[in-house]
Amino acid sequence: MSGLGEKYPTWETTKPELELLGHNPRRRRITSSFTIGLRGLINLGNTCFMNCIVQALTHTPILRDFFLSDRHRCEMPSPELCLVCEMSSLFRELYSGNPSPHVPYKLLHLVWIHARHLAGYRQQDAHEFLIAALDVLHRHCKGDDAGKAANNPNHCNCIIDQIFTGGLQSDVTCQACHGVSTTIDPCWDISLDLPGSCTSFWPMSPGRESSVNGESHIPGITTLTDCLRRFTRPEHLGSSAKIKCGSCQSYQESTKQLTMNKLPVVACFHFKRFEHSAKQRRKITTYISFPLELDMTPFMASSKESRMNGQLQLPTNSGNDENKYSLFAVVNHQGTLESGHYTSFIRHHKDQWFKCDDAVITKASIKDVLDSEGYLLFYHKQVLEHESEKVKEMNTQAY
Repeated sequence: MSGLGEKYPTWETTKPELELLGHNPRRRRITSSFTIGLRGLINLGNTCFMNCIVQALTHTPILRDFFLSDRHRCEMPSPELCLVCEMSSLFRELYSGNPSPHVPYKLLHLVWIHARHLAGYRQQDAHEFLIAALDVLHRHCKGDDAGKAANNPNHCNCIIDQIFTGGLQSDVTCQACHGVSTTIDPCWDISLDLPGSCTSFWPMSPGRESSVNGESHIPGITTLTDCLRRFTRPEHLGSSAKIKCGSCQSYQESTKQLTMNKLPVVACFHFKRFEHSAKQRRKITTYISFPLELDMTPFMASSKESRMNGQLQLPTNSGNDENKYSLFAVVNHQGTLESGHYTSFIRHHKDQWFKCDDAVITKASIKDVLDSEGYLLFYHKQVLEHESEKVKEMNTQAY
């Protein structure tokens, strides 16, 4: 990926390092029983919402490589208040090989300082914490070399933006002259409506078979692809929301369609399970099927011409590996709005999955992961993940 690693010189082994390697000939290699990086987190009082996101972030392949390679150079006036420095320390702790659970008290303290709406010991929303954490990390990265390298003052080139920022394209089409007004906004995640919500859901056609992204459509079961199809379908804005057309210079009815203009390295999908309306507050527990591998090609702006009358013309084989992703983390919520608990599934290596429940980490099967309810899904670009896994194996051999 352009920008990643370009500013850093090649590592040259020094004489003291060669001597250390000579005194420590044993290497830890990645095997099915490899456990470096698996470490529980103590719950400090309703902080499961933080722990599950920390586990997802610390198992994000390229983000892990960035921090374990000591790439962060803090230039904040008060480094003790830098969340990126604390994340660097957290990565070292979780990948130290220490089997005892870690106490993330400093991380919690810094979150309270920089995101005051999350302060206190009441239960918080894991999705809200993820966005707040990425925002603070992004702001604290602006002072380092990568952040300063951005040519566009409205775009940061920090590691957070390089990994998590995608481009969401909005096309508003005038129904009179068919002129199109396009805007592209940065996004860190995609929030998806679910069937059963107050928002009307676009259902699959009865009895229709679908094998998109490896999802075999079962009647009555909604898939992640279904949710993305609804998210990217053209929406008629209606007569009560007329917009002044830039082409015909008059107020006309229009349609709006969202597509992905630029895909991030890590795609995060948020299912809107917590519904807050004037009438009620409730949790939507609808099961959504999601795949281990995801192809985002049908939802790109470049694939827009393959949509006819709001229905997606799905390619049999897109052939574009740049748009293919692999699942590496799932955050789940058990319970109700008033009383609930967050856990996460993380992929440690290849098909090795583990369930993280605060201080307790247990081995999980792929079926356990795919059968879970799902609240946040994290996917990593396959082309970059492959390179990252090779780096990880090289790094762990040097332990």
